[in-house]
Amino acid sequence: MTIEIIIVLTILIAAVVLFITEWLKVDIVALLVVASLLLTGILSVDEGFAGFANEGTITIAAMFILSSGLLRTGVVVYLSRAVKNVFKLNFIMASAITFLIVGLLSAFINNTPVVAIFLPILLQVSRDTKISPSKLLLPLSYAAIVGGVCTLIGTSTNLVVNSVTVKSGLPAFSLFEIAMPGVIFLITGICYILFIAMPLLPERKPDSTLMENFGLGDYLTEIILKKESNSINLLLKDSPLVKKFGIEVLEIVRGKDIVKLPRANTRLQENDKLKVICSVERIKEIQETPGILIKPGLKWQDEIILDDYVFVEAIISPRSLLSGKTLKSVNFRNIFNGTVLAIRHRGILMNEKISSTKLLPGDTLLIEIHKDDISRLKESDAFVLVSQVDPPSFKTSKIMIAIITMAAVVFFSSIEILPISISALCGCLVLILTKCINLDQAYSSIDWSIIFLLAGSLALGTALENTGAAKLIADFIVYIGGGLSPILLLSAFYLITLILTETMSNTATAALLTPIAIVAANSLGVDPKPFLVAIMFAASLAFMSPVGYQTHLLVYNPGGYKILDFIKVGTPLDLLFWIMATFLIPLFFPF
Repeated sequence: MTIEIIIVLTILIAAVVLFITEWLKVDIVALLVVASLLLTGILSVDEGFAGFANEGTITIAAMFILSSGLLRTGVVVYLSRAVKNVFKLNFIMASAITFLIVGLLSAFINNTPVVAIFLPILLQVSRDTKISPSKLLLPLSYAAIVGGVCTLIGTSTNLVVNSVTVKSGLPAFSLFEIAMPGVIFLITGICYILFIAMPLLPERKPDSTLMENFGLGDYLTEIILKKESNSINLLLKDSPLVKKFGIEVLEIVRGKDIVKLPRANTRLQENDKLKVICSVERIKEIQETPGILIKPGLKWQDEIILDDYVFVEAIISPRSLLSGKTLKSVNFRNIFNGTVLAIRHRGILMNEKISSTKLLPGDTLLIEIHKDDISRLKESDAFVLVSQVDPPSFKTSKIMIAIITMAAVVFFSSIEILPISISALCGCLVLILTKCINLDQAYSSIDWSIIFLLAGSLALGTALENTGAAKLIADFIVYIGGGLSPILLLSAFYLITLILTETMSNTATAALLTPIAIVAANSLGVDPKPFLVAIMFAASLAFMSPVGYQTHLLVYNPGGYKILDFIKVGTPLDLLFWIMATFLIPLFFPF
């Protein structure tokens, strides 16, 4: 073992630990990996930054733009609305059609926005049919995930594996090369969803109102500021009521004037009546503060809700600008002209000190906002709205352009007239030039964290190959296996990939394990392709953890799920697909 191998393995272990613990954001970890490899001299400058110019990186960025073009023209919305009407006829049939459409859409466009669009539709179906949303939302996420393994462009991990494959001197995968086993997995997955997952999932009926659902029935309190109060003449943000007790002020009544959702720089005055969110425990603390009178027990509908204000339930999206930040740090109230009343944070309901809570993707916010300002939420990529509000506007006149463009990209790639990278790039230009999507929207549609993560992971993969660390790890796996047959080694790689995907980024998992799988296959003298397909599938088909895939985070809170629900329903599907992959992949991709 050389010093270079020791350095690379140390960086690898550190990266995996950071990916799993999420002490730092994954894109930051990826950049640290690149910097470490460059500073230690393991990689040259060209090798270290090659991931940013990699064909797979460009393709992934282009696919984000193409997906956004389809979404912004309303193609997916029209499909989701059509499916909604089928539920009036037959629930099981409508569920099967819905999940099949979601799976097929996810085979060609980013599955996260597909789930985001179908999510409020299925919540409305849940309300209309009186069926618990817990029976529908996790199956929605599962269907989107399974659809991603039907084509090369179905998920970024497929493209990552293909990129490392090409860089290693092996032939690239064609667009539909994995389609046959992928479709079998999709059909199996939908059958599992309909006949096993949905009956197994708990029947959790949501409360009748958002107020009850977010536990705010006893939290509305009125505080009157007397002249002895140390908050008089202070800005709201500097008031001890906010700084010390962390309460949320919804309204200030000042004589005949009402200041709805006051801003942080509102100056407090004597005899102001503050309507706030405040628990019983907090009331007891505030009562001991001089100059404070408290009037508890107000009714939301009678005391605080005005005709022009509405409640909106919104989920923090995986790419949200709020992710990893607090409401206070992003100045939420001033940016969106609304106030957050409560948060469901990783299954925990929070009604106090919410402005200082670090938000994570999947957190659900209850927002009170003026109806004229809802458009700010709808048009923002920071949220997925699950309330009954009008959808954002779409460029419906451009629908056919978007569909034809995407079809052309798929056609030219599938018959191999153009590489997928070139056809996808040309498709993006068509969408921009025909104004299906503008340049700012194109840039914002790209998940840059995936781009940086991919570039860093590819650099680490290069280091593993160049230093011989990949061969060392592969030889160790083969040695531990004690002369395993190729089919058992494939099964082992699938399981290793699956375990890592359930605990860390699937993109990083795919990028790190692909070069090792190639070396392991070469050491056995067999074709690496079945091992690569196993990694593609295992890096996507993760069902037993809420953090296994981004779409799980979107449905976690609206469905009222617990971690045990994922384990109970997802573990059998993980095991089923593991067994299927072990025997099915070699049939289509012989050793």
